[in-house]
Amino acid sequence: MLAIIDSVALLGLDGQRVRVEVDVTHGLPGWDIVGLPDIAVRESKDRVRSAIKNSFMDYPIQRITVNLAPADLRKEGPVYDLPIAVGILAATGQVNPELTNEMLFIGELSLDGSLRGVHGVLPLVMAARDLGIKKVIVPLDNAAEAALVRDVEVFGLTNLVELSGALRGETKLIPFSLEELTTAHSDGVGLDFADVRGQLAAKRAMEIAAAGGHNILMLGSPGCGKTMLARRLPSILPELSFEESLEVTKIYSLAGQLPAKNPLIRQRPFRSPHHTSSTASLVGGGRIPKPGEISLAHYGILFMDEIPEFHKDSLEALRQPLEDGCVSVSRVAASFTFPANIMLVGAANPCPCGYQLDKEKECTCTPHQAQKYINRISGPLLDRIDIHLEVPKISYEELNNVPPGESSVDIKARVEKARSIQRERFNKSSLACNAAMGAREVRKYCRTDAAGAKLLQEAFKRMGLSARSHDRILKVARTIADLAGSEHLSANHLAEAIQYRSLDRILRS
Repeated sequence: MLAIIDSVALLGLDGQRVRVEVDVTHGLPGWDIVGLPDIAVRESKDRVRSAIKNSFMDYPIQRITVNLAPADLRKEGPVYDLPIAVGILAATGQVNPELTNEMLFIGELSLDGSLRGVHGVLPLVMAARDLGIKKVIVPLDNAAEAALVRDVEVFGLTNLVELSGALRGETKLIPFSLEELTTAHSDGVGLDFADVRGQLAAKRAMEIAAAGGHNILMLGSPGCGKTMLARRLPSILPELSFEESLEVTKIYSLAGQLPAKNPLIRQRPFRSPHHTSSTASLVGGGRIPKPGEISLAHYGILFMDEIPEFHKDSLEALRQPLEDGCVSVSRVAASFTFPANIMLVGAANPCPCGYQLDKEKECTCTPHQAQKYINRISGPLLDRIDIHLEVPKISYEELNNVPPGESSVDIKARVEKARSIQRERFNKSSLACNAAMGAREVRKYCRTDAAGAKLLQEAFKRMGLSARSHDRILKVARTIADLAGSEHLSANHLAEAIQYRSLDRILRS
């Protein structure tokens, strides 16, 4: 007898319907799985056999053929354990095949018949919804994650016995309730800008970066506070919307990094990869690519401490994501695209010893060594960073005698006000902040007066700026004006924006 069960395969974050066709017929006992299964799928026959037997159901001593269609699509992972088991039970008449119609089955089976959670359930269920599937059976561990998808009934089960009873009509499946979801915004104490003594100029630059979604590079001596500033940047960013949270959660679910106790990610991601990280770990990779650090920072911050120490290939791989807001990974079988709408925050010493810009400690590097070190950050990558900031070393008086500065709550209020201006400005487009503006939007929304135009012209010639740097100065100036509540760009706004490109001259001198 033949049974057909619906399932879904993921291509990046997109899903494609997979039909699990199970044929149980007379012949020598055996089991074949066809349809480009990977090792984990081929091993499912042993898990399924033991799970059915240990669930006190009949395992057929017959010829079993499992076809995963379409046959030219690679299938991977243990998510097909449950649909294969249900297909065998339906083909042997142990469950009602009609009750499996328009249902999606996801889950790994233990040898005792219990269901184990798997990675990527959220994008799988979203793909099922787009394919018109209205009911989804998942392990109880994945139920909260799957229930985030609207217009789909999610049933979280613990074992195969419970499922078979429902598919025989003996018990009734109860949909998982959204009220059971944990949606807390934070599970710990956040960092606050009030902890940062002095560094008023750096705090101002951080506020501008947060208000406009701008990339920022900090250059300064060791211990001047670059990392401290970067780690407090999420505390002044606007909250994620539900749609943004869902998109971030999809990525973490696919990568297997979704917290079990908090299935919906409410906080903006902050990713800080080590400088020894490979290019594949940053952009995503593998035989069947998974999201990398850039995508895991989607709608959040990618902090690259000691950015000149990263491999050249890794740094150059940032150029396309910073420009397009997505990562494209190509393999022989297919191309995969992962979202990567990030704020890049970089921190760097100005030279190998770190003290070239220090006014108190003498630098031990030669000019050639310092120039070679900082030139690891290529010009094209530097062009894509809106704000270049020189962070001075804090003095003893500032460290001990200056009272605490503004709290993150106060700064965040101004940031959110500026972001609300930008949402109103871009309400008829897909843009979310000033940093995302293209050339057309820059010409439309970043017009300046005669004094500002003259100032920008002089800076363009003296600093040898590129056309991309020119547009990024205007974007930053637009954000400064938004923070000031000004509709028009003035020379003052442009002057402040130009000073954040001063590293173009310092690094290339």
